[in-house]
Amino acid sequence: MRIRTAGVVAALALALAAAGCGGDGKPAAKESAKAAGGKLVIWADDKRTAALKPFAEKFGQENGVTVEVQAVSKELQTTFVTASQQGSGPDVVVGAHDWIGNMVQNGAIDPVQLSGDMKSAFNPTAVKAVTFNGQTYGVPYAMENLALIRNTALAPEAPKTIEDLVASGKKLQQEKKVSEILCLQVGQKGDAYHIYPLYASAGGSLFGTTANGDYDPKDLGVGKPESIAAFKKIGALGEKGAGALKRSIDDTNSISTFTGKKCAYLVSGPWAVTDAKKAGITYDISAVPPFAGGKEAAPFVGVQAFYVAAKSKNKALAQEFVANYTTRTDLAVALYQAEPRPPALTAALDQVKGSDPDLAKFQEAGKNGQVLPAIPAMAAIWDPFGKAESAVVGGADPTATVTAAGKTIAGQIK
Repeated sequence: MRIRTAGVVAALALALAAAGCGGDGKPAAKESAKAAGGKLVIWADDKRTAALKPFAEKFGQENGVTVEVQAVSKELQTTFVTASQQGSGPDVVVGAHDWIGNMVQNGAIDPVQLSGDMKSAFNPTAVKAVTFNGQTYGVPYAMENLALIRNTALAPEAPKTIEDLVASGKKLQQEKKVSEILCLQVGQKGDAYHIYPLYASAGGSLFGTTANGDYDPKDLGVGKPESIAAFKKIGALGEKGAGALKRSIDDTNSISTFTGKKCAYLVSGPWAVTDAKKAGITYDISAVPPFAGGKEAAPFVGVQAFYVAAKSKNKALAQEFVANYTTRTDLAVALYQAEPRPPALTAALDQVKGSDPDLAKFQEAGKNGQVLPAIPAMAAIWDPFGKAESAVVGGADPTATVTAAGKTIAGQIK
């Protein structure tokens, strides 16, 4: 995702315990894997593949098995689900938590069991993110959320409201210090992920929740009066209003416009920090500011996790790898170093946060965040919601636009 730290192992430890141990106290799964001369195949993206390989090789050496970490550069989720259906997939896959609903629906991953002690080793929001229909389907390793990143040379103080931000941005614009009030990617197709903090602050929702707190696909928030009111506020920030939101700012130029000092404020995630540092920008990180008198802005919280393939050819070996290696603090730190996002494993976060103050700031910015829905119905949201946002930012009528988007989404949810 435009979205876009390490504990798969924990989940598997429990499953391993359930599978029983050998007479010498070693897990039966480990013994059977060694006896069979097993092979473990792990799929991940390019960055995580590089971080995982040394650990995978060590595991293979210690257990007398072959371990292959294979990089899938594009469409990892789709490739995995298709391969699973064809019986040619990996044993373990690494990916975003919002894939869970789709992967479960397609029978591609197995649930895992986490004891209370295991869960307590992770950020509780991360554990919640990998829980679907009351079952834990993955073990989290990294977390991410949006925040407001500002150029402190241009904007020394964090704005308390979005209105304060717009006023500050307009003043800088009038003084010819910037060309844009705010860098928040919209584009021609919109971007539900990046606009969501403001949508939520204005009272909008995507789905209601069930009694146990899970997202309810039958209770669609898009198209309700609250969502129309939210889009009216978003529209007021648009091209025919304050001019803070523009379709010309998209995923290809929002960060570069900020690093080029053409805007003082950027709404983005941890992935933007590297570019800011390279550009020599003096920056600070704070929560996305809310609308005056509105609710707190609530960014989506995303989680990266390890999953056990339902059609793994060697589940016992997959569980052994996860149980003994993915919950290791050193692996979590290596994954963080490969791509700096806050580790979900508390011990790993404690180890790295001293040298990276940005981690705590992103966590603070996400404390009011909402877990990105992982239910299959979420797939129906992205395109109609994004197009509605883009249209309203361009000046379209919020009531008609959002009502139509709600009907489209409802028609796609089965």
